[in-house]
Amino acid sequence: MERPNKAETEFLTLAYNRFLDLYAEVFDDNFWKKDKWERFSKIKQAFSIYAELLNYEPIKQVIEHLKTARPPMESEIGSELFKFVRNVVSHFPFYASWDEVFITKSLVNWYRKGLTIDKFLNKYQGHKEIKYRFWEEEKKEMTYLSIEFPYKYETESKIYLKNIISEKEGVKFSFILMRQIMNTQIDKITVPNSL
Repeated sequence: MERPNKAETEFLTLAYNRFLDLYAEVFDDNFWKKDKWERFSKIKQAFSIYAELLNYEPIKQVIEHLKTARPPMESEIGSELFKFVRNVVSHFPFYASWDEVFITKSLVNWYRKGLTIDKFLNKYQGHKEIKYRFWEEEKKEMTYLSIEFPYKYETESKIYLKNIISEKEGVKFSFILMRQIMNTQIDKITVPNSL
């Protein structure tokens, strides 16, 4: 089967265009001065778009390749962690900002045990932190961050999203990794004549 087919092309075009718009916004300093709800809404949307793109078979193959070709845990961060974030912000839509988002084991399993969020937290509880850095060319600035997994995943312990990935640095890093994975599927970028 030739990839992408017509339906995939339609979906990929919409998904990539919106993600790239959100990416440009996040890397504009003015984005971080906006209201926390507006920032959170746009960040949630980008994670949702990316999670949908993870269903595209060629991107699945890229994720598999990352397991052996890139630094340890990059594949897991680029797939499992980002899908976990998307699921938390989608399935628990009670929060108005990144820093407010928390879950507990009882909240995660209110409906049924063993679903995606529960599996992720059981698998990665107590995992050592992962340190990353990224370079922002326009600012000539290196940013350092850590991704920290919950020490324990217990019934009443609150697990805050901000303690796993910080809003500003963590989200920027997430967007960079998402875009690198997405870029593996791009032959060319066409800029409209009006620009």
